[in-house]
Amino acid sequence: MAEARLAAGIWVAAYLRRLGLAGIPAYVTRHGDDTAGSVMVKCATLDGQASLWGREWDFETDRRPWQRLSEGPEPEVDARIARDVARDPDLWVIEIESRDGRTLLDQDGLG
Repeated sequence: MAEARLAAGIWVAAYLRRLGLAGIPAYVTRHGDDTAGSVMVKCATLDGQASLWGREWDFETDRRPWQRLSEGPEPEVDARIARDVARDPDLWVIEIESRDGRTLLDQDGLG
């Protein structure tokens, strides 16, 4: 039987709340499908650089861990996001501003 998934809109709201409690500014820059949309997290380090995180299947463990999908100059990361949005109109994009690159994606409950 397939594992139950949390609706994307609920996950996004909880993640934004957790970031807020940690003092990390975050914004929804693209609202995807509330139920089944995938989520990408862009972390801007405020020095012209950024990283992009998304979840991908690990077929060996049958899990979907967060993986860094792209890293580099912010315009290049933004171009990657634009390509992914063009392919997937249900995609959510959250942008974090964190000088030290903290995303909290490694914390329990966010995987």
